[in-house]
Amino acid sequence: MKDRDEAVRIDKWLWAARFFKTRSLASQAVTGGKVELNGERAKPAKHVQVGDTLRVRHGPYEHVIVVRVLSEQRGPASVAQTLFEETAESKEAREKLSQQLRMAPARFVYEEGGRPTKKDRRDLSRFIDRQRGRREE
Repeated sequence: MKDRDEAVRIDKWLWAARFFKTRSLASQAVTGGKVELNGERAKPAKHVQVGDTLRVRHGPYEHVIVVRVLSEQRGPASVAQTLFEETAESKEAREKLSQQLRMAPARFVYEEGGRPTKKDRRDLSRFIDRQRGRREE
């Protein structure tokens, strides 16, 4: 059994290390399978220890980190960066993905320039009203 003095809940640690803005978001990510502890899916109450390896998927990016320091309290970002060390392979993969995403074309291109104008909305409302009026007759 792990010594509880040398272990911290995974959701608290992820929140303290500033991977997630709130502890509930960290808990949801762990529950949703976005976080693996030592290669296995974890639950929010699972304890992490110094030396454990975490795989955290956050958006399109995946961080593979090693726990260096335990903390249950959220502090400044400079302190949070000392809680973990990211592997070199993880950094390379994230940088490569970042460049690919930067070079990729925009997903959505609106022909009409985005949102409808006030005039467009009025015209649409008139059209819908006319269609409803014809159907009721």
